Amino acid sequence: MTLSAFFKSGVPWWPALALSLAMCLAACSPQLDWRVVRPADAGISALFPCKPTVTSHPATATEPVVMGLAECKAGGWTFSLAWADLADPALVGPALAQMPRSLASKLNAPPQTTPPPLPLTVPGMTANPAAQVQLLVGAQQRARVAVFTRGLRVYQLVLLGAHDNPAVWDAFLAAVKLDS
Repeated sequence: MTLSAFFKSGVPWWPALALSLAMCLAACSPQLDWRVVRPADAGISALFPCKPTVTSHPATATEPVVMGLAECKAGGWTFSLAWADLADPALVGPALAQMPRSLASKLNAPPQTTPPPLPLTVPGMTANPAAQVQLLVGAQQRARVAVFTRGLRVYQLVLLGAHDNPAVWDAFLAAVKLDS
């Protein structure tokens, strides 16, 4: 169907256009200066709306897990990407399940009021039933969290703020790319 035929068809096109425009404006507000970030040795790139501070903690005798965090604040939200290398494949599923639970506990988001998690697929990730995306509704803050894995590395992506913004979350999550 051509564009002119679509407009002549009588299908109401303006609500879809208005919604699309509103989502674009919310995700591309002047407060959000999007840039691709590739934390060293994380095996991933993500689109952040601000310049994140990146920290990493190498494995030690007392903490045998390599961990990292990229985090910044913009537009009233905190954006973060965390990763950890696990030594045992049996720990991957439990780690993915624990990450959103830990955040929910910090937010005081009771499970009965939190919408159920949805399955998540990131291109190149290792399939795991515990990979999920979830909205956590706390007393003071809301968080969107995604957890997934590639091999023995687990990842957590978080958008945290006083209110939810699905368009900003979609832009943040959709740009995640695991290295080839």
